[in-house]
Amino acid sequence: MNVSQEFDYDLVIIGAGVGGHGAALHAVSCGLKTAIIEAAQMGGTCVNRGCIPSKALLAASGRVRELRNAHHLKSLGIQVGSVEFDRPAIASHATNLVSKIRGDLTNSLKRLGVDIIQGWGKVAGPQKVTVATDSGEKTITAKDIILSTGSIPFVPPGIEIDGKTVFTSDDAVKLDWLPDWVAIIGSGYIGLEFADVYTALGSEITMIEALDQLMPTFDPDIAKLATRILITPRDIETHVGVFATKVIPGSPVVIELTNPKTKEVVDVLEVDACLVATGRIPATKNLGLDAVGAQTDRRGFIPVNETMAVLSGGEPVPHLWAIGDATGQMMLAHAASAQGIAAVENMCGRHRTVDYRSIPAAAFTHPEISYVGLTEPAAKELGEKEGFEVASVRSYFKGNSKAIAEGEADGLAKVIYRQDTGEVLGVHILGLHASDLIHEASNAIAQRQSVNTLAYLVHAHPTLSEVLDEAYKRAVLSH
Repeated sequence: MNVSQEFDYDLVIIGAGVGGHGAALHAVSCGLKTAIIEAAQMGGTCVNRGCIPSKALLAASGRVRELRNAHHLKSLGIQVGSVEFDRPAIASHATNLVSKIRGDLTNSLKRLGVDIIQGWGKVAGPQKVTVATDSGEKTITAKDIILSTGSIPFVPPGIEIDGKTVFTSDDAVKLDWLPDWVAIIGSGYIGLEFADVYTALGSEITMIEALDQLMPTFDPDIAKLATRILITPRDIETHVGVFATKVIPGSPVVIELTNPKTKEVVDVLEVDACLVATGRIPATKNLGLDAVGAQTDRRGFIPVNETMAVLSGGEPVPHLWAIGDATGQMMLAHAASAQGIAAVENMCGRHRTVDYRSIPAAAFTHPEISYVGLTEPAAKELGEKEGFEVASVRSYFKGNSKAIAEGEADGLAKVIYRQDTGEVLGVHILGLHASDLIHEASNAIAQRQSVNTLAYLVHAHPTLSEVLDEAYKRAVLSH
């Protein structure tokens, strides 16, 4: 280990979520003596309250949906009797998964000799951290410090949370009860995933979106098809272009919907429960940034440059780095890991940046939605700025032999590319296993490949991956 005599550690990481964990693993492989400080549970949001438990709920509820879809099973020649499920057992499937993954993550750090310190860590000055633990406060010195403190659910003003009838995703993953009627505020991936879980298990949903269209962050074509596949045929009613300005917990939960333009209350809903899925905000209070002359931006994010160095007045603070949700660059667990690796590389003197355009994302609905790169409107905006034309092609799961064999032929792949060079700018997939299929596209974007090359690559037949093959070939034909 190359820790110099003057510091306790080469690297101290504040926050042991997926980002901090990824940074610690990479730091050890680079020979750095590393410690990680965590105030709550190892694994952060993703492992304890986010991606991991929600995937367990989606897996179980998805099976229930599948087995109850008599029409679909009949088309495959299968008949099933009545399908029952046990809510507490589904909930404990999620809890057991969380403790397993949390244990694995903790053990991987211990095995590599990373010191795990429980307590509240904050910057106390250049290359110095204090940790408030149960037994008092201690000071640690480190050559470099990484802040990876993550984010918490955002609750808009006027909404009162009681954790039981009105709650965020933090509580929803516990699946403490199954309300008959759930209002979901927000139609981003968190709202969509929980709508999937709840409807599969028999709840009715009312989805409330403040913007004028559902799923505003998705590519418009995907949002349109997702509405047709994931919303319309299910027990979901939707309200768009209204704000939930007041939510009062209780039995029933009372929700006031307001027109944002006229500020008038246009509707009052009474439901059994309300999930607030209105996005996330950085957890960056009380980190001691002022001790090194830095501060968060007006939204609470820690400003960083492309090497993940923390900025103060536009200049990098020496030996201080920040990664993950706290920086607001891209709020995804795997983006945080990539940033952690980049920060460690940069502190070791090897320049590395993160290519955000090639980082994929997915919503694990049934069927899944995944995307990488730009949406069509964003690509066109870039084209106008940089002077190139944008084209897009679609290919459909309906024409894919494997999807037809599975009886799961709903869905589409959309490829957005530059008309002049054929460079792929964005790919959006809605359909069976979309979250696995997207990586071929993300690798293509990482290498700035052109549809002219991609169209000649060979895919195994019959596989779902051929929906991308088909799209690339269409792009070449049409251009």
